[in-house]
Amino acid sequence: MEIKAIPRKRFAQHWLRSETALNNIIKAARLEKSDRVLEIGPGTGILTRRLLSEVRSVVAVEIDRDLCKKLVQKLGKIENFLLLQGDILSLDLNSLLISNSNFQNPHKVVANIPYNITGPILEKLLGTIVSPAPENYELIVLLLQKEVAQRLTAEPGNKAYGALTVQIQYLAKCEYICDVPARDFYPPPKVDSAVIRLQPQVIQNPAKNPQFLQTLVKVSFANKRKMLRNNLKSMVESDRLDNLFTLLKINPQCRAEELSLDQWISLSNSLSS
Repeated sequence: MEIKAIPRKRFAQHWLRSETALNNIIKAARLEKSDRVLEIGPGTGILTRRLLSEVRSVVAVEIDRDLCKKLVQKLGKIENFLLLQGDILSLDLNSLLISNSNFQNPHKVVANIPYNITGPILEKLLGTIVSPAPENYELIVLLLQKEVAQRLTAEPGNKAYGALTVQIQYLAKCEYICDVPARDFYPPPKVDSAVIRLQPQVIQNPAKNPQFLQTLVKVSFANKRKMLRNNLKSMVESDRLDNLFTLLKINPQCRAEELSLDQWISLSNSLSS
């Protein structure tokens, strides 16, 4: 049964109503009966209900108290469902779930997240280059703003490729699953959306100095129109940079978006050594 509720602007609520999009999300999550799933922002529960029939357990975190009451009315008696009311950015899930073995340590995340806190949610789930998240989720499937999805999954040379791309791809393998047009939501957002799949990973050849890599990337993308060497003038002498470009086979005329993740790591390691 559909949960009737009025979407609230302050929580950036846009509820999915497309079966096609739901099917794509479920397929992308590669669900198994043994899975323990975290859902962020269950809203009216349309995705939650699909998840509950596929997995061992679902922990859903919802900030809206009124929606929580409605979700409890509709789904509260289902044994593999646990609803937590609160802000995903401040909740300590491990502490809250420590006494309930069926819901402990969710290892997959499947969610239609609020677009206004996409960045903080990504950091909560994945961490940063300097401090990767300790939770070690196996798989994360998110429905988010299309422009952000394109940035996260962009390849070198693509205009969407930026500092966020490098940071996230350092932490996870990123796959673009499908488009979800604005008309598939109620109320329709002003932008189109997309489904992505993130597989957190441990880089085989990580940066020797993660803090330096994070700073290097930030400075390098400060002005995307400039050549990389010009953006780095404040960090390294031109002669040294030219020598490193030659050694690493980097085009001296390149811009930041042209370097691959491996090249960023190599450049960082060389500059910080």
